[in-house]
Amino acid sequence: MLQLRYYPFELEFQYPFTISKGTKTHQPSLVVSLGLRNLTGFGEAPAINYYNVSVHDMIDVLQKHKMNIERYALVDPQRFWHFLHHLLPGQNFLIAALDMAGWDLFAQMRRVPLYHLLGLSFTRPAFTDYTLGIDTPEKMIAKLKAHPWPLYKIKLAQPDDIDLLRALRAETDKPFRVDINEGWTLEDTKALLPELQKLGVTMVEQPLRKGAWEEMKELKACSPIPLFADESCVEEADVPRCAEGFHGINIKLTKCGGITPALRMIAEARKMGLQVMMGSMNESTIGSAAIAHLSPLLDEIDADGPLLLREDIAQGLRYDNGNIYISSAPGLGVRFLGQKINK
Repeated sequence: MLQLRYYPFELEFQYPFTISKGTKTHQPSLVVSLGLRNLTGFGEAPAINYYNVSVHDMIDVLQKHKMNIERYALVDPQRFWHFLHHLLPGQNFLIAALDMAGWDLFAQMRRVPLYHLLGLSFTRPAFTDYTLGIDTPEKMIAKLKAHPWPLYKIKLAQPDDIDLLRALRAETDKPFRVDINEGWTLEDTKALLPELQKLGVTMVEQPLRKGAWEEMKELKACSPIPLFADESCVEEADVPRCAEGFHGINIKLTKCGGITPALRMIAEARKMGLQVMMGSMNESTIGSAAIAHLSPLLDEIDADGPLLLREDIAQGLRYDNGNIYISSAPGLGVRFLGQKINK
């Protein structure tokens, strides 16, 4: 019989983290564990207010269904996801954490790292960007200098934020990705694309609101820079539609419901000719390790969550100049360090 436990956290950022949707100093997150005999698998679900997800609500759902989950016989992580999908409808964030813990535990039961269980191998380490949240030019330049990195992801909100990019470009020749989080209009983006290209931007993520499908088609037809969907690509059903207006998709394990549906989304994206990125929602090492294990399947990753936090709650990843080195231990290879325990 499985043993389900959960651990709520308020993970403090090193710097206040600002995107087009607001500023936060802490990332609420729920870590779940599934134990079987002497083995324990871990998963993580950051709570995001603009998706109407809170740690409190996830705990309420867990308490209601704890007994049913613990009675499940874990013989196949994909079947476990289908069980959770029917048991917890509409709870993608929580399902993602439980699905991740299921895969971690099952790989430990098979005594292999998760990537090996998935039939993957590494020819090179996973490679991630480092994200700079929106701030004053002086503070963003200070953050950049404090964190030398081979690739930066820059959060922008208003069209005038192009000035922030210009200020940063004066300090480094490293490539930039920009993430607009739905902040611009079609006219804004079309006008700024040539400047973004001159400033060394290699990717533009979600420039328009998520429902602007026709406008995204128009933008894709003229963009010299690859356009990646984020808010427009939440679940599996979104992938075919994204192929019409984007060059690639950014899959978030938390939003789509975990590793199991993410694997299907990657396969579908490849059929549609889309590039595939997997992104962070400010996870600790637990959630970031899951991304890193899947990196052989991906074109790009954004798994810098632990680098943005003042203090991590797990060990198992090592970051070095953009590269992410994972543990060779079974499962996710993470060691949980959290102390806030609720049974």
